[in-house]
Amino acid sequence: MDYTKLAELLYPDVTKTPEDIEALYPARELPEGAKVTRFAPSPTGYMHIGNMFSALIDLLAARSSGGVFYLRIEDTDRKREVSDAVPVILDGLRTFGIVPDEGVVAAGERKGSYGPYVQSERTEIYRACAKALVAKGAAYPCFCTPEELSAIRSEQEAAGENTGYYGKYARCRDLSLDDVKAKLDAGMPFVIRLRAEAGGGKIVVDDMIKGKLELPENDVDVVLMKSDGIPPYAFAHAVDDHYMRTTHVIRGDEWVSSLPAHIAIFKALGFRPPKYAHISPIMKLDGGNKRKLSKRKDPEAGVSYYMSKGYPKQGVLDYLCGIANSDFEDWRRANPDESIEKFKFNFKKMSSSGALFDTAKLDDVSKGVVARMTADEVLDSVLEWSRANDAELFALLDGDRDRARAIFSIDRGGKKGRKDIAKWEDVRGYVSYFYDALFEGSSTPENVRPGDAAAILARYAELYDPADDRDAWFAKIKTLCADTGFCADMKAYRADPGAYPGSIADVTNVIRAAVTGRTASPDLYDILRLLGDGAVARMKRAAAQ
Repeated sequence: MDYTKLAELLYPDVTKTPEDIEALYPARELPEGAKVTRFAPSPTGYMHIGNMFSALIDLLAARSSGGVFYLRIEDTDRKREVSDAVPVILDGLRTFGIVPDEGVVAAGERKGSYGPYVQSERTEIYRACAKALVAKGAAYPCFCTPEELSAIRSEQEAAGENTGYYGKYARCRDLSLDDVKAKLDAGMPFVIRLRAEAGGGKIVVDDMIKGKLELPENDVDVVLMKSDGIPPYAFAHAVDDHYMRTTHVIRGDEWVSSLPAHIAIFKALGFRPPKYAHISPIMKLDGGNKRKLSKRKDPEAGVSYYMSKGYPKQGVLDYLCGIANSDFEDWRRANPDESIEKFKFNFKKMSSSGALFDTAKLDDVSKGVVARMTADEVLDSVLEWSRANDAELFALLDGDRDRARAIFSIDRGGKKGRKDIAKWEDVRGYVSYFYDALFEGSSTPENVRPGDAAAILARYAELYDPADDRDAWFAKIKTLCADTGFCADMKAYRADPGAYPGSIADVTNVIRAAVTGRTASPDLYDILRLLGDGAVARMKRAAAQ
């Protein structure tokens, strides 16, 4: 077989060679050890939290090594493609602060010198590489129909053999040039297949997360170019990762079984494979058993869930960093205000068995993030979220931003700020008692007799003055205790609790429950000042009930 003639027969219009393309994409000028990573989603219209986790690892690996993180759209699977999927992907990444250095960085915006960054726009490159493989006898055209392939599979299953297109089952592997020409003249569609080596041996891959993997050598003539002229993932990623100078491919461990074929393709092309890091899926406890987070079963599997709930981006990122590397939490405690991009990420500290997703832990991490934010940062974030997700809350906060800012300033700052808010969806409940439209009504502490509570409220409605400073306010609380028989001295109360109907803590709780509807809240003095005459009106109504 004259493979050069075969290549010309199949690709008469392709004039560029892999060497020509090589010259267009020189080695990147980066520091030694710098990692070039890529997030390469398919435009299916859904962004899984696992995808975002993978993208975050891409970002951390690149940033911690002085490298480059880019985004490539892998749109070669036309059957699954959704028209508006790319904006969904980009919006999910942008919302949580995962911004690529180059590639598809925004809708309609590309950046970088190693593009195109959309696979459907790289057909000329794939065709040039496919032609070169045919010309050296490493690939060949296959004209088998779907029916013929199905028959081969049935024959293999009946014989108890591995399924696939290989060895004696590879019917088109040894077609003559005349046979190929005749089939082309007849208009028969074809795919390009890799001419696999004999197989039977083992390959060893040093995975960055899973360690040394020993896998059977590829012996299947995998498809490199489909009949529509578009490559499947295996061939496209090998070509793209080489010319884009990717050093580390970070992807789900469902691809481990495909590694032998991928390595074989790199070898056939004469390209050095990147280093691989296969991430185990994010798991969830379900009835005491672990299982993968499911797109169908678990709303928290979708990135849109965190967007709709209003989780602050830093809360989500810090949580994901914590399940990525076990030492991240210690780093964050030592560096509370640093960007995660300063964290020295290490593949070896990733779980090889799959991280367990814990929503309660996410909420706790996120509360810590919100507690460190300024009142202005909280207000701006809540306004942005509520504009799209809670029109009533947005109108209330936006109607008087100074008052809203004062609400979020209560107990904010210091080393032990309150941790009441995990996500912006929580804010409605957090601020409800500051707005009559949201207030759910007064209550009475269970450990205080209704008559005593009514007396406390009626008397305090007379004593309260919004103009009092904190010292004057507290002095009146003590006066209120004396007027109602409650003990103002906690030490004395603890020494003889039976001598009093309650303590000063019970008195403040009665007031708190009347004006907020709850017995736990931020600083009562600040709440009363913000409510002003409204607080007095609530106390009077509660006393009369």
